[in-house]
This record gives sequence, C-alpha cells and structure tokens, in this order.
Amino acid sequence: MKLFIAAAIACLGFAVDASAVDDARVKAFLEGQRGQWRDLNVPYEDGEALYRLVLEGKHKNVLEIGTSTGHSTVWLAWAAAKNGGKVTTIEIDERRHQAALANFEKAGLAPYIDARLGNAHDLVKTLPGPFDFVFSDADKDWYLQYFLDLDPKLGVGGCFTAHNVLRPMAPQVSEMIERIKGKANYRTYIDRSSSEGILVGCKTGP
Repeated sequence: MKLFIAAAIACLGFAVDASAVDDARVKAFLEGQRGQWRDLNVPYEDGEALYRLVLEGKHKNVLEIGTSTGHSTVWLAWAAAKNGGKVTTIEIDERRHQAALANFEKAGLAPYIDARLGNAHDLVKTLPGPFDFVFSDADKDWYLQYFLDLDPKLGVGGCFTAHNVLRPMAPQVSEMIERIKGKANYRTYIDRSSSEGILVGCKTGP
C-alpha cells in the first residue's frame, strides 16, 4: 500500500518529504546486509557510488532497470529521497520482486520507491519520463536498446548509467558504450569503485 501511495503522490506532482528519511535506519539496514546479497545485486562499493552520483547530481526522478532483491534500489532511493525525489524500479522475477518489497520496508524507504513487476523491454517504452538518472543492470543483450529507448526521455543534466561494463557479458554492452561515447551531447566515464565498473554518461545538451 505504501508503494501505491508513493506512486500516486508522484503522479500528482507532489513533492516527497525528504525530512522523513531515517538515515540511521537505512545505514543500519545496509550494514546489517553487507556481504549477504545474492541474485546478482551490486557490490556494496557500487551501491555507495550510485548513492553519491544521485545525491551530488541532485537527481530526483530515477529509473532503475533490474531491481533484483533491492540492494542498488535502496542506495538510489536513499539519495533520491534526500533530493526530494523517488525511484521507479523494474523487476521481471516475482520472487526477487517480493523480496525487494520486504527489503524496502525494512530500510524504511518504501514510500520513495515505485516498484514494478514486469518485463522492462515493454515497460521502459511506456514510461513517460522525463528522467534525470537511469541505472541499467538487467539483461546485458538489451543494454543498447534500453539506452536508445531512454535517451529521448533523459533531460539535459541527466545521467544514463550501466553496470558490469568492465567485463561486458554481451556485445551489446560494448555497442552501448561506443554509442554513448560517440554522442557529442554526452560526457562519459567509467566509475571503477569495484571491478564491475559503472558507465556514467551525462547529457550536456539537447
């Protein structure tokens, strides 16, 4: 119910109350779960990197493709909430989706997360945006298509990020990197907080 209310509030255009975030509760949850995440969740170091990117960039409307059981989502939502925003996250597997919902409640961040169960191949195309931060960590052979679908929905100053780029698991990962690097209106680099690597491409112009 909290997730539904948060989504409804966001759709109506009301700001989320960032002052309600319990930092101590989020920190305790993340420390308590450190080293216990499975199901291809991001490493702790990459979670910290995502938190820093969203917080310092003052990003509010965040989209995550590939929730898993919610480790990266917690970091993203924690930062977005502090900026007065929220995260929309998509997961295709119902078991992981349900586990993520429970984790969001435990971390105290459920009101800042619109968690959707479904196929991102379809859902991404239907989301209106605009977004100012995207984190892609789902099927690698769809990385390029995710970027192509979301580039028009990313505002100037927004960032498209993608996980596991230091060890590409599909040719489409490398193709996505080259496509973003080749765009004159993007500034790109790779965050190397962990051995997985996060591509960061930020839009500098229309």
